[in-house]
Amino acid sequence: MLVHSTHDPPAAAIQVMTLGQLARAGDWRLKLVHDRPDHIFVWITRGQGVGIIDGARRGLGLNNAVFVPARHLMALDLGRQVYGQAIVIPPDSIPSLPDRPQHLRVRDVAAQAEMTGLFDAIGREQAAGRPLQQEAIDALVQLITIWMHRQIGDMTAPPRPTKAQTLTRAFCARLVTHFASGASLTEHASILNVTTTHLTRVCKAEIGKPASAILAERQLHAARRLLTDTKVPAKDIARHLGFGSAAYFTRFVQQHTGHTPSHLRRQGHSGHLSG
Repeated sequence: MLVHSTHDPPAAAIQVMTLGQLARAGDWRLKLVHDRPDHIFVWITRGQGVGIIDGARRGLGLNNAVFVPARHLMALDLGRQVYGQAIVIPPDSIPSLPDRPQHLRVRDVAAQAEMTGLFDAIGREQAAGRPLQQEAIDALVQLITIWMHRQIGDMTAPPRPTKAQTLTRAFCARLVTHFASGASLTEHASILNVTTTHLTRVCKAEIGKPASAILAERQLHAARRLLTDTKVPAKDIARHLGFGSAAYFTRFVQQHTGHTPSHLRRQGHSGHLSG
């Protein structure tokens, strides 16, 4: 069996990049629902998009910050007009990070300027190549963490989650650990003590997609990542993701992408795949 630690390792150190770099080799890396081995912080400075954050569909725009802890389901559909930067943070490097996903709409001009200044400072450190560069970047990310906590503290306390929100969060949390179990949607719903119909209706209302589509996207993201980033044979990927056979896996990939697994692997390795 494939394991996360081998085939989905966290970054060795804090990394700062543009959103384009984060979605290297295809925008599917962000658009399809998935979870990551690292924490991720995103600062959007131009354009609009949508995201799935903390079990809900969110509109994203100018001066929005998004933080998603490691192993929380997420998706970002940002479009070509969106510009921003991202920080990928190994799970044990900054202990004071929030433990739940955050979506911050920052309206205070001073706070916006502060965040822009912190990213500018990180950019200068990366360009200068001076001694203790990584230590300096780590310290600046710690300041971003403090900034984030201050923004959260200034927000009005959110209302208690509704039953629908609690259900979608539970479903998303379950997919993080069980998306490759081979369990059907009916089995997932049963574990959550609801009917498939109810789970589908609630996911559609809260997330904008039926539960079956969310499960399929999580499986597809894992399939595409393993095909692109590893040399693991497709039949082993199929087994790892809970498919009954390699043929069923091939049909699944073709249905959702229009291409065979071998085609996606060739295109991904050549770096030409963009969607």
